[in-house]
Amino acid sequence: MVYFLQEKLIIRNLEEKDVQAITDGEIAQGWDALAEKYWKRLADQKAGKAVALAAEYDGEPVGYINVYPDCQWGPFGGQGLPEIVDFGVLEKYRNRGIGTALMDAAEKIAAEYADVVYLGVGLHSGYGSAQRMYVKRGYIPDGSGVWFRNKVCEPYGECVNDDDLVLYFSKKLKKLP
Repeated sequence: MVYFLQEKLIIRNLEEKDVQAITDGEIAQGWDALAEKYWKRLADQKAGKAVALAAEYDGEPVGYINVYPDCQWGPFGGQGLPEIVDFGVLEKYRNRGIGTALMDAAEKIAAEYADVVYLGVGLHSGYGSAQRMYVKRGYIPDGSGVWFRNKVCEPYGECVNDDDLVLYFSKKLKKLP
């Protein structure tokens, strides 16, 4: 299914053919990338647990985002609210509106299920552009504090500033006609 189409950019469902191309792109830019995470998103999509999207720019898969309509983890887990999970655009394709188009599509999908969507964002500097983007889009911290490895990190508790250290944000969605 196609969610967005404009000149060189298409936002569509993630497909098997995208897995290796996106993984290779992430590895080329120095990320610790594994194809298994994309295979999981495809399996979750096939099972009806997620909507996995890919951004295709000029014929190449260059980004991804996933919506879990009834997420079972995080501060809103099990409350029937969607979570946006695992969002990225390859660095050499940034600043072309691809991330915005992916987020617009994900929020539109989330709005089909609830009037609130949430997401977790990492706290290290590698997430700086995502942190700024979420705030600009109207996301606010949910107030549960920092999470580490899928649990609230207790005050003065031990943690590591890696991809498992996150702050959750939520946003009230506008219903679209």
